[in-house]
Amino acid sequence: MDRRRTAVVAGVALAGVAGAGAVALGVRPAPGQGRAGDGAPAATAPVVSTDVARRQTVAGALGRSGTYTVSAPGPGTLTWVPAAGAVVGRGQPAYEVDGAPVILLFGERPPWRAMQSGMSDGVDVRQLEENLRALGYGAGLTVDEHFTSATYSAVRRWQQDAHLPVTGTVPLGQVVFVAGSVRVAEADLRAGAAVEPGAVVEHGTSEQRAVTAQVSTAVLARIKVGDAVVVTLPDGTVRPGTISTLGAVTQAAATNGGPPGQSGGGPASVGVVVTMNGSVGNVLEDAQVQVGFTVEAHRGVLAVPIPALRALPNAEYEVLVADGANTRHVSVRVGIFDQVASLVEVTGDGLAAGQRVAVPN
Repeated sequence: MDRRRTAVVAGVALAGVAGAGAVALGVRPAPGQGRAGDGAPAATAPVVSTDVARRQTVAGALGRSGTYTVSAPGPGTLTWVPAAGAVVGRGQPAYEVDGAPVILLFGERPPWRAMQSGMSDGVDVRQLEENLRALGYGAGLTVDEHFTSATYSAVRRWQQDAHLPVTGTVPLGQVVFVAGSVRVAEADLRAGAAVEPGAVVEHGTSEQRAVTAQVSTAVLARIKVGDAVVVTLPDGTVRPGTISTLGAVTQAAATNGGPPGQSGGGPASVGVVVTMNGSVGNVLEDAQVQVGFTVEAHRGVLAVPIPALRALPNAEYEVLVADGANTRHVSVRVGIFDQVASLVEVTGDGLAAGQRVAVPN
């Protein structure tokens, strides 16, 4: 077997290893080209100018983002509470007290007083007006901290549609403010229980799917909140995500140390929450996934599909550039291998974006 054929076989083997698990790129035969320079069947793919990234992959668990509690602003007897798994959105009953629904509205501040004409200004009024507008009752309403006649009218219209007593006043206990929609994990009180102000009625999470993972402090130094990541689901599909939370550094239990959860002498790690972008289908809660954190990125570089690399002796590489029906050998220097995009950064004399390189079938 001559030197060139040896290089082709080695290159195919290298590409098979480097590209394992990566996203396949569509390629097409070059016009008039049936074979690459040494007779190996080949298709072609373009040389591109793009961004490439090297990623550190860690295991994670799929769950939900956020932790919400629904606390009662007023007293009474709990007459209904939603079942675990139910999602309570803006304008929907969070639970019932004395047979009357307590409506969930979005807001960071809990209610602490009745909201009505003549009251002093406050952020609770602003939250109420923001919700009235979001629910479609914003005609003539200025969102501020002042309870006006327009606020009074909007409240009446909302109360009528929600089948509440139509008074134009929101008594303490008629609404509860939570940061967003709540996917109920568990009810903390059962129907029939006496509810006291401040009692937690139910708790849960948001609807947003999220991944929790532990990363080393070495990876932590290269990432930050807002960074994009890639998440590989159990079926092999890849979804984008964003780092939403970085936790405190914790000391892992030593390999031969105490039980799980007990601090020890193991390597330090950091809890990370990744918010998922888009749907993840019917993947089960707590499913194990892989999270790829970008630890190095090069922007605007030349790249080719990983299988286009051909290994040469002395750890050197080349690509076959298609020139019409012919090909020519171009020596290249490699940079970052981007396993998600199945691309490798390359530089070489005469290599330019738009050219096509041979890729083994």
